[in-house]
Amino acid sequence: MSTHATRERLLLADLLEAAGPDAPTLCEGWLTRDLAAHVVVRERRPDAAAGSLVPVLRDRAERVREEFAAKPYEELIRLIRTGPPRFSPFTIKQVDEGANVVEFYVHAEDVRRAQDDWPAREPDPVFADALWSRLERTARLLGRKAPVGLVLRRPNGQTAVARRGAPVVTVSGEPGELMMYLFGRQGAAKVDLDGEPEAIERLRETKQLGI
Repeated sequence: MSTHATRERLLLADLLEAAGPDAPTLCEGWLTRDLAAHVVVRERRPDAAAGSLVPVLRDRAERVREEFAAKPYEELIRLIRTGPPRFSPFTIKQVDEGANVVEFYVHAEDVRRAQDDWPAREPDPVFADALWSRLERTARLLGRKAPVGLVLRRPNGQTAVARRGAPVVTVSGEPGELMMYLFGRQGAAKVDLDGEPEAIERLRETKQLGI
């Protein structure tokens, strides 16, 4: 049975393949080749992938990613499509869903939204609920650097507190758009901000939302 993570993985691979190796992405300084290499390293080289969380390993992680980026682009796409190696924890469905749904969604949008006249995705209520569930669990981690109180609201009225404090800015949008916003893609997220003008301006000037 197909899972959200599987569908997002294949969509990401399709978008990367269609864009080609030298297309822009929303990841600053990365072309599609760099993003593809990052995804492959994250799944196949846990020793290097840890560099995204452990500062002292960051330089090594970047060297490994650059080595993979130098591989044929078609090989990187194939490795993304085929998924993690046999003994990876990502082969466990629950781990894959927990770790990769948001990862693949955000990176797929990194490719899509960096292109001119990018096509919006068709709404998927089930997937939107899955993203919202993850937002509820991670909102405070992702919003901890906000300079003001931060509340997330989806169209059906559900809310989640990303950061306590005053004044408060409410960010409204579909769960996928809120996810993009909290992951530092504020300029590409289709959201509305509501609150005191000064608080909204402070939030807009913040470039460090996200992990």
